[in-house]
Amino acid sequence: MSENHLDVFIHESSYVDEPCLIGAGTKIWHFCHIMKNSSIGERCNIGQNVFIASGVKIGTNVKIQNNVSLYTGVILEDDVFCGPSMVFTNVVNPRSAVVRKDEYRETLVKRGASIGANATIVCGHTIGKYAFIGAGAVITKDVPDYALMVGNPARLLGWMCECGIKLNFNAAQAEATCSACNRHYHKQDLLVKEKTQ
Repeated sequence: MSENHLDVFIHESSYVDEPCLIGAGTKIWHFCHIMKNSSIGERCNIGQNVFIASGVKIGTNVKIQNNVSLYTGVILEDDVFCGPSMVFTNVVNPRSAVVRKDEYRETLVKRGASIGANATIVCGHTIGKYAFIGAGAVITKDVPDYALMVGNPARLLGWMCECGIKLNFNAAQAEATCSACNRHYHKQDLLVKEKTQ
């Protein structure tokens, strides 16, 4: 175990290839494989049977539940949640007999977004900050900040607060206040922003 892993828990059944960066306080549970040249921030929780490929970048306080594979091209910002068995892709037209490693597409998941169990994120798209991807949804295009997406292909069903509660916008003024944390939001078309005092 290298020096940069001193404050990290790595279960004995998992493999961590060197070199890679793993931040303090991160836990890597059973049967995981972390490939070289990947980067995991502080205080992350990597569940059972997770694969993290070379070049993947994971921010601070990210939760990755069981059976998730993060392929080259995936970037998770801080506070992202990946539900059990959700799927990332990195090639749009894979063929077993055709090598397409030079065609990997980047997928960016912005700060605070949550991706539900068994959702699929088709590569080459950005999931906006604090967006909420419902269980089993299939993302085939960019997702706005705070958006609630459900279905296959995923469609916009509403908007979510930073704290994870659904927002109810006033139709006349396009304003919403979270019923749980009292954060205030303004919406213009597909652009939602938190209003600061």
